[in-house]
Amino acid sequence: MTTQRTGARSAILVEGASDRAAVLQAARLLGTDLTAGGVAVVPMGGAMSVRRFAGELGPRGAGLPLCGLCDAGEVRFFERAGLAPESVFVCRPDLEAELLRALGIDRAEAVLEEEGDLRLFRTFQQQPAQRQRPVEAQLHRFLGTTSGRKQHYGTALTAALSAGDLPAPLRGVVLAAAAAV
Repeated sequence: MTTQRTGARSAILVEGASDRAAVLQAARLLGTDLTAGGVAVVPMGGAMSVRRFAGELGPRGAGLPLCGLCDAGEVRFFERAGLAPESVFVCRPDLEAELLRALGIDRAEAVLEEEGDLRLFRTFQQQPAQRQRPVEAQLHRFLGTTSGRKQHYGTALTAALSAGDLPAPLRGVVLAAAAAV
């Protein structure tokens, strides 16, 4: 990714496509057009790539102000890459858990129903490995079982929230990036 090609004046580094989808939807809920504001939301293909992306896009590269969104278990990679602690927004333990907590089980299942996946989820719940797990854990696991599902639900689950219900890391990274340009 080059800033000449994107016209970016700031960047949010995220682990993957599902994080990008959630950030873009959160920005819509907050009334912020990140693209028009010159903020690129960059999926890195995993947190271990943050050093490369920070080097390319940050102060030593393109000179962009950087923010990051990551899972609690990945924050060390962002720290080692030199991102300031106040510019890294941490999901505990991860983005899917943050979204499921914000929605609650009933609202999350309503989103699955709207998206045509509730029947599949009910079948998933009957698998021997899932039967004794709490519903929130089942939902969390279900989101990662099929290619593209996490990305799809990054948007759908976030869209089901109001701006006031957004998890703090999502709200924080959008507002910090928008303020940096």
